[in-house]
Amino acid sequence: MSSLADLPHLLRFGQFELDLRTAEIYKEGKRIKLQGQPCQVLALLIERPGELVSREELRRKLWSNDSVVDFDHGVNIAVNKLRDALGDAPDNPQFIETLPRRGYRFIAPVRAPKTSGDGEGEPPAQVASFPAARAGPGAIPRRRALLPALLALSLAAVFFFSVRYWRGRTVENSIRSVAVLPLENLSRDPAQDYFADGMTDELITSLAKLQTLKVISRSSVMRYKGTNKPLPEMARELNVDGIIEGTVLRSGNRVRITAQLIRAATDQHLWAETYEGNEEDVLRLQDEVARAVAAEIRFKLRPDAVGRLAKSLSVNPEAYEAYLRGRYHFYDRWTKAGSNAASHYFEEAIAKDPQYAPAYAGLADYYTLGGFTGQVLTGREAMEKAKELAAKALQLDESSAEAHIAMANVLFRYDWNWAGAEKEFKRGIELNLNAPSSYSHYAMYLGVLCRHEEAIAAAKRAIELDPFSALMYSSLGVVLQWSGREGEAAEQERKAIALDPYFPQAHLILARAYDQLGRYDEAIVEHLETDTLDGVDPSAVAGFKRAYMSSGINGYRRKRVEWEKQRAARSGKADYHLIAVLSAELGDSDAAFQSLEKAYQDRLLTMPNIKVAPGLRSVHGDPRFADLVRRVGLPP
Repeated sequence: MSSLADLPHLLRFGQFELDLRTAEIYKEGKRIKLQGQPCQVLALLIERPGELVSREELRRKLWSNDSVVDFDHGVNIAVNKLRDALGDAPDNPQFIETLPRRGYRFIAPVRAPKTSGDGEGEPPAQVASFPAARAGPGAIPRRRALLPALLALSLAAVFFFSVRYWRGRTVENSIRSVAVLPLENLSRDPAQDYFADGMTDELITSLAKLQTLKVISRSSVMRYKGTNKPLPEMARELNVDGIIEGTVLRSGNRVRITAQLIRAATDQHLWAETYEGNEEDVLRLQDEVARAVAAEIRFKLRPDAVGRLAKSLSVNPEAYEAYLRGRYHFYDRWTKAGSNAASHYFEEAIAKDPQYAPAYAGLADYYTLGGFTGQVLTGREAMEKAKELAAKALQLDESSAEAHIAMANVLFRYDWNWAGAEKEFKRGIELNLNAPSSYSHYAMYLGVLCRHEEAIAAAKRAIELDPFSALMYSSLGVVLQWSGREGEAAEQERKAIALDPYFPQAHLILARAYDQLGRYDEAIVEHLETDTLDGVDPSAVAGFKRAYMSSGINGYRRKRVEWEKQRAARSGKADYHLIAVLSAELGDSDAAFQSLEKAYQDRLLTMPNIKVAPGLRSVHGDPRFADLVRRVGLPP
């Protein structure tokens, strides 16, 4: 009799091979990206070809008693994934036959893989070449019937020790962090991608209300959209315990959400469910999914967190659709055109449903960030609008974390109300501990107040929640630079550029870091790249480069000041803060203070940065600087 060690570890059926040692499937030598329970289901079916494997048996062997809310749905998902990988059809199966309400049967012949020559390879004594399932077990030669028993013994041992291991580690392996992977758009209509992405975003937002659960931000999970990377690998990259994946199907005015919770390290399915309703019910459906996940994770939520999670808002479906489109353009199209499209959709959402608070908060964000980057209106005009919109959002829903953060940014950047801003920042973060942008904005606030260690800690927390965001790494670089740690700042900006080479802010802060380090050749490259990405006329960029080549860094600075003043004369808009910095670096303190006074009068959003801006350090000893700091309200 052959021992278990003598058994072939590769079994062939059709064009496929199953590696019993690694539970991996190959098609014509190429590994199929399918792991975990679908492969385990296949192994169980292959060990008893032609025989019924009941659903109850699959449940006992693949799902522990304490880890499944709806194992029937989990079995369905595993089998469907397996069929997709094999190209099998349930109504005309080649491999897996379904016996309704009873279980499944493997119906294809199984062989050992060929080892030499051109033949297909004869089945060895230990491996049966199984007939079609309907021939029945009696057709299997007696000498070949040992394989199912031996495989069953081997798999049973694996399952026995696996179940004992995981049951013994239930407490210490509790899930404390999750990532919601982009929900798959089952309609296959690319025009509906915004809806699936928006539903992903809203589910993340709902789960973020669970105060004791770390939830990864949407911008970091969206990089996995359409990929087939193994779940454990994604979990390692995101540093999470659990993965939530699912689908969205929109048909007419009906919406169906499926979701499943997976223990990331083992690819173990813990829970799965389907939710369906009308478009008007989408927020209720999202909340149901979030509550079900919370129940499975077994967190003891604070009473106020439970209340917020249970709160299902009613919203006009057309308004909700416009809001989703706005968020899609605002966060996934980080350009002037994308921002303008976002504002259009946010305004449309407000017109469709004037009581929908998130739309006001979204539009307030647009004006806050648009004003800061100079993309819309003037800083004063943009922030007046942002303030009005944030106040309206708070009036409609005081529990909106986004509204509190939008108001905090207005009070910080525009009103210079430091105490009020901190109160709003803290309230916004309290309402949503998982919003990386809240920590990033708060880090800027702390930085301008010279609370550098707190600022760096907040910026690092933002990166924990959004580990693949160029903006979060760049924000850490900003507060590091403000604290005088130029080398560390440059390192963070290089990370940001590696994630998004087309992000102007990262190139600009890296350029300023190189300026302070005296690495001017590297600095000018980044300055010119920033201008190019910001859409500065190529002839102007070429002129900046010639000025540097002929007269060094001061030649570039003089040329840039001249160009900024000419642009102000043409458009009536000028970056007086930048002119002040360049003038100070050129040693012209009078020109620097003239520009700073204009920036103060225009209430430019960069004014709170004056104490920490590296380029203004040379004028800190001037009495005019102390007076300006006093008027802005910054601590001396």
